[in-house]
Formats: sequence, structure tokens, C-alpha cells
Amino acid sequence: MRGHEHSDNDLSGTVDGPAIQSGKIYGGIHIRTEAPAATSGTKPPWQLPPSIRITDRTAEVSALETHRARATREGHPTLAAVSGLGGVGKTAVALAWLHTIRPHFPGGQLYADLGAQSPGGPVDPGEVVGQFLRALGVPTPQVPSALAERIALYRSLTADRRLVVMLDDAATAAQVRPLLPAGQCVAAVTSRRRLPGLSVDGGHVIHLEPLATEAAVELLESTLADGRVAAQPEEARALVDLCAGLPLAVRIAGARLAARPRHGITTMVRALSEEHDRLEALAIDGDHDVRAALDLSYQGLPAGPARLYRLLGLHPGREFGGPVADAVLGEAADEALDVLYDANLLIDAGQVAGAERYRFHDLVRLHAVAQAHRDESPEERAAALRRIGYHYLASATRAEEIIDPQHRTMDRDYGPGPVVVAGFGDGTAGDDAGGTDAALDWLEHELPNLMAVLRLARSAGIPALGWQLADAMWPLFLRRKFYTEWREAHREGLLAAEECGDEAAVCRMLTSGGLGELDMGCHEQALEMFERAAGSFRRSGDALGHARTLNYRGLAHQRLGEPDRAGELFGRAAAELVDCGDLRAGALARFNLADVALSRGLYEDAVRDADAARTVLREAGDTYNTARADALTGRAYLGLGQLDRAEAGLRTALDTLRSMAADYETARALGALALVSERRGQPEIARKRYREALILYSTVGGSDSADAEEVRGRLRELGPEPNSGENGTAGDSRSGG
Repeated sequence: MRGHEHSDNDLSGTVDGPAIQSGKIYGGIHIRTEAPAATSGTKPPWQLPPSIRITDRTAEVSALETHRARATREGHPTLAAVSGLGGVGKTAVALAWLHTIRPHFPGGQLYADLGAQSPGGPVDPGEVVGQFLRALGVPTPQVPSALAERIALYRSLTADRRLVVMLDDAATAAQVRPLLPAGQCVAAVTSRRRLPGLSVDGGHVIHLEPLATEAAVELLESTLADGRVAAQPEEARALVDLCAGLPLAVRIAGARLAARPRHGITTMVRALSEEHDRLEALAIDGDHDVRAALDLSYQGLPAGPARLYRLLGLHPGREFGGPVADAVLGEAADEALDVLYDANLLIDAGQVAGAERYRFHDLVRLHAVAQAHRDESPEERAAALRRIGYHYLASATRAEEIIDPQHRTMDRDYGPGPVVVAGFGDGTAGDDAGGTDAALDWLEHELPNLMAVLRLARSAGIPALGWQLADAMWPLFLRRKFYTEWREAHREGLLAAEECGDEAAVCRMLTSGGLGELDMGCHEQALEMFERAAGSFRRSGDALGHARTLNYRGLAHQRLGEPDRAGELFGRAAAELVDCGDLRAGALARFNLADVALSRGLYEDAVRDADAARTVLREAGDTYNTARADALTGRAYLGLGQLDRAEAGLRTALDTLRSMAADYETARALGALALVSERRGQPEIARKRYREALILYSTVGGSDSADAEEVRGRLRELGPEPNSGENGTAGDSRSGG
């Protein structure tokens, strides 16, 4: 909420605060201290997964490159689709091609798994476009909410940029079209289906067939690399024939043989033949050849890795890190993960700040789930899913504590334990050196997994996990403005809280969700939510909760253009919150009262209320809101014409707000300081400050705000800068400040 982001101590979201040491252990299990990736900013994104070894695909890669060269000559973007059976190597071929052309595309590489075969169904294109925009440097608040607007911005950003986009596991051509870049870019699509509809968009579609026998034998030989293939060539051909030439099946079979160096290939051929016979006898539909190789590989796993394999199949997200594996087993899982990776049952999904991430091939995940249903009881499967969910809840809560130490966190339920908590520091156990930014980055990177867990909480019989997870994600929503997820999380969280019969949780979902609606401009909806919460607090006799809703309702009325009603509610909140013993919340209400007075030109009232609020906020250690009160006082003194006092307050605020990267409030302070410079007859300094303010408004999605429009108006009033380049005069590029 522009200018009122931290309106109450219940939901204050203060940016500052001392770092709390990591190292918290829930239920006696260690913490993985994996710091998330740094924000990419405007650096080119390089998101492609590592390339996978391929054999006998030279013709296909050459055809893709020929198509690209032709499209480039004709001035068109390149679109290519690779289709084929599951496990035939579609992704490997696309990656092999795209990695070779990286030098020609300095604009970066974007990657998305479109999830045609995922348990949650295909990914919404709007979600992927949002991810791409953020990767291309668009601040989260500036990502449009409407799909059409997202697509338009995406096409604009890619029109003059040479980059590569890979869309893996697409369901339909309709899912792909919104994700196609503009300009001289390359888009590669993989799908089980042939997607002939992409031909209409100028796409070149190639269909992969299984490897020929000799090529499959070559792949097997490279997997083993120990001479057995050369020593037993006929047996090797028999083995790859049983794998039907599918690279995935060959690699899995080869990995099993590699783990048994004293076994001959004949042993593997016999065992795989028996698996084929068993599957045919059971009349199992689907990919028999890969399924047979997977069954055989699974049967050869040690007990620990086998259990990790089948339970990881229950993970609701598309990729995961080591802490999830620890949570699944209830103990350190490093060795078991290594076994699964070496067996080609897990795919390298890249690294996040040096920490490995993994994912399943969709066929392997389906197989893992089948084994979980066969070898684990319903109670064990439910318990594993709860451990995964509680891991994400505990980790998100840990991030919340680091980011918002003053936030009034409601009680959390982590079940009987143990619960593994991710760390956000430099890799040293017990260290949170990464601080606020690292914790926020972790929340953002894990947001798809957090939302996946939240969506299944009610159906899994753990509704409390749903609303608690929505509550723990509050700092991310407040600062990085994932509006779509903010709304969905709190709507789902509200249903979960109602199912629990927890009225306090219901009110939390209403108030924090209402603040999101207010931030999105849905003021009437926000007011309805706040009033519903107020009614609940009133019925339960919760005077403090009710007093807090007075502040929220005041914000809604202020946005609805009703300053009298807003001022009345803020005044009541300021008095009642103090009576209830919440001095800091009362000070924030008084700050809001000062803001109303300032907007109405009652500058002396604004100074009085802002000064009173600042005193309490400073004593409470609320550095961020103290700075906001300094800035508001400075603006009020500006209204009174007391320029020295105005500048002193604004400079004090600016120093603090800059250090906290509070860009919107920094921009407001700069705009007021620019006006001070104007009134002192310093137009050059004023222009520089106004322009810096506009840049900051832009970075946080405030370009269309009333504050930004006021700054643009002041710049127009100042007129063109001398030697600015207007009217044909060359200007100094540094004048933008």
C-alpha cells in the first residue's frame, strides 16, 4: 500500500531490525543453510538447465539450426518444437541445440517447465510470463496483473533483445503462444504431442524417434565406460532393444549396471526381460519399456534411497533442494540423494547460490508415486506429505522472523516433528548472514512450492497448515507485491481457517488479505473484509483486535476519498489502541491521522500528530516508521513555509530510507526535498531530485501513482533545463541525477 505499507504492529512488515541468529532446530533435525540466488536485476538471465549427453541426434540438431538460420535471414523469430514419446530425449536435444547457440544470443536464456505431465496440471501461461518479466529485470510491482498486459510488456521487452526461450513439456499450442518472444529471438518447445498448431505461427516441428540400436549401444557404453559393452556386444544390443531405444531407459539400465561392476550385461538382460513379461501379464498401460527399467532400478536401490525415491514423488512442486529430502526422511539425506542421482532417477535442476536443486523426469515421478502407493501405507504417505508441508511452513516462518522481527506471528503447528528448517546465510550452520534480502529471495524462489503446498493443505486434512503458510508469506507479499499469489493465498487461507473453526485465524486472513486488496486498488472489497473482521472481534470481546481494524478501515476510507470518515477512524484507533496497551500500533494510527491532516492542508495538526507518533515509534525501535514520520513532519513544515525545519526532517528521513531500500518512501522524501529546493530558487537541484524520485517510483511500480504524477507536474512547471537538448540543443546526459 503506497505510503501505508506498515499500518499496524499486527501487520507492520518493518524493513529494519536486528538480525536474528539462525540455527533454530525444530524436533532435533539440522538446518540446511542454503542461501537463495541473488536478484538478477538487469543482468541477462541464464536459466537453461545443464546439457545432457546425447547420441545420434546430429541430424535433428542440424535441422533445428538450419531452421534458425533461415528464420534469421528472413527477419523472423525462430520457433521450433520437438515432440516424441516420454523418455525419448526431447529435452536433451533441445538443450544440446540451445547451448551451442548461446554466443549468438547475449540477451540471455529463459526456461520454464510448462508441466503438461505434472500432478497439478499444466502451468498457467500468465504465471510463466510473470516469471519471465521478473527475470528480464521488471520489478515485481510493475508486473501487470492482466494476462494481455503481461504479454504486451513481454513482447516489448524482447523485441530488440536477442535471447533464447525454452518451453519444456508443453500441453497445447494455446499454452505456448503467450510465451513466444518477439524480435530475433529463439523459442524451443518440447511436448509429447506434435503440436501442429505451432506451424501456423511459423514453427518448425520435428518428431523424435527412439534411438537406433547402434546409437543406443553407444549411449550405454558411455554410461558404463568400463569395457563391458565391447566385451558383450550382442548382450548390449539385446539390452538396448529391451529399452526400446529410449535414452531415459538406457541411462537408467546403464546406471544400474554401473553400480554393479562385477555383473555381466547378460544378468541385466535376463532381469529386464522378466520385468517386461510381468508388466505385459499385468496389462499395464503406458510406457512399458521405461517402466520396466525403472522397476528394475528401483528394486536394486538400498532401503534408504528407495524410501526417499518413492516419498519424494509426493512432493507437490516441480523441483526441490536438499532440505526437502531431509524432511521426507526425517534425517540427513545427502547420501540417499547421491544414490538416486547416480542411478539417473533424479535430474540436475541447477543450483541456487551453490546449493543443488533436483527434479524428476515426469515418467520417473509417476513411477515414484506408484511405488509410494504400493510400498507405503496411507498413513505413511500422509505423514511424509505433512513433513514436507511443515518444512516449508517452518522455513517460511524463519524467513518471516528475519525480515519482520516486530511482526506479531501467530502460533504455528509443526506437528509431532521433526521439522527441517532451511537457512538463509552463507552456508555455515546457525548463521543468517544473508539477512533480510536472503530470506526474501528464499521466499520468492520457493513461492511455487509454497503455493503448491498451500493449495493441497485442506484436501490433505491439514487446513491449519494452509492459513499459517499464507500468514508466513506476508513479508514477501508486502515487499515484492506478488499480487496474484497474495490474493489466492489469503482466499485459500480464509477457507482453511474457517474449516479449522479458528476465528482469530479467520480475522488474520481477512485483515492481511484485505491489505492486499487495498494495495491492488480494490478498496470496497478491502473495506468489506476489514468490517467482517471488526464484527468478529466485537462479538468475541477482543478490544485490541477491534481497535486494529479501526486503523485498517480508516485506510480504506482514505483510499475511497472519504478523509473525514478516515480521520474519525484513525482518531478512535489512536486512542483505543493506547488504552489496550499497544502503544506502537496507536502511534501508527496517529501517523495516519497526521497524513489525513496533511492532505487537508491542516499543517499544524499534521506536525503535532506526526511528532507524537515519531516519539513512540523511535522508542519502540521501529526505524522504518520513525523515518516515515520524519518525512511526514518535513512535508508539514514545508506546508507551513518553514524550509529549514522541513529540510532537516526530510534529510533525516532520506538517510534512513535509502539505507533500507524503501524506494517508494525515498521517492516521496526526494519529491518534497525538491520542492524545498524550488522555493529556495534552486531549480537545477530540484530537477535532479524530481528525476531521481521518478526513477524510484518506476522501480517499485509507482509510475502511475498520484505522487509520481505530482512530480511530473512539477517538472513541467520548471520547464526545460538549460542546454537540456530540447529545441535541438545538445544536453548533458548526466543531468538526470
